[in-house]
Amino acid sequence: MPEPSPVNEPTLPHGRRVELPGRGTTFVREVAGPPGAPTVILLHGLVASAGLNWFQVFEPLSRRFHVIAPDLRGHGRGVRSGRRFTLADCADDVAALLDKLGCGPVIVVGYSMGGPVAQLLWKRHPERVAGLVLCATGTRFVPGVRERLIFVTAVAAAASGTRAGQAMTRVPWDFVRHRVPAVIRRRPQSFRVWAAGEMRRHDWRMILEAAHAVGTYNSEKWIGQVDVPTAVIVTTEDNAIPPLEQMRLLLAIPHSTMHRIDDGHTVCAKRSFATPLVTACTAVADGAGGRRRPPAPPRADAMAD
Repeated sequence: MPEPSPVNEPTLPHGRRVELPGRGTTFVREVAGPPGAPTVILLHGLVASAGLNWFQVFEPLSRRFHVIAPDLRGHGRGVRSGRRFTLADCADDVAALLDKLGCGPVIVVGYSMGGPVAQLLWKRHPERVAGLVLCATGTRFVPGVRERLIFVTAVAAAASGTRAGQAMTRVPWDFVRHRVPAVIRRRPQSFRVWAAGEMRRHDWRMILEAAHAVGTYNSEKWIGQVDVPTAVIVTTEDNAIPPLEQMRLLLAIPHSTMHRIDDGHTVCAKRSFATPLVTACTAVADGAGGRRRPPAPPRADAMAD
């Protein structure tokens, strides 16, 4: 049964915990599409969860696709680990989940931080990826050497302080409030309560480490090797991931297609996000039809982050 939701609010699909052998337990929301439908896996952004990031698109996507949306490690009810958070581990978690569910190859949809996870899934596990849809994301997240140094230094200090035993016993409301899309904050009280509950499930030590991982991420050296149908959704009013960085990603991937949304980084919380996302996924599915690759041996550089 789907989880209850307020009147006129999207209904979240039922979720379940899934054990990933040797990796831990994650949480997955899943919607079966039409018989024989291609599968899309939705990878959320930083400080979100599958429910928070994708609640507007589960039903529209499921009209054509089988939809899977996991909580990434450290987020929501995703994998917990004493290891330092890495985006590569997230990609390997997703590969393990696809193995467990018997899915693949799939269309991988990555939003913001989910974009690098999607890129790394293609790089490390190419046989599991039929296509990519990269939304409000890039090949790097902090342009400029000076800005990158400031960002990484600040986040590394916070993360190392947490690991040194100064664990966060609470997260200041202002810190959370500015990371919950305004559209969510304005919704009815029952929805706000659910969203706050999702935020409380985060492992904040891992969230800080995830922010550090995002700040140091750079796929410019290899992203041009992507060889599957790819759509890039560019959010032209984005203050978090500059549109120029999103365009750099688009231009770096051969034969990728652009899908433009004249909105900001939290457009995923709006109903208007569903139509361009379905359009992009459909374009990739049509491009991938009949061209799915057989399983390939790992690349020589597959173990590099």
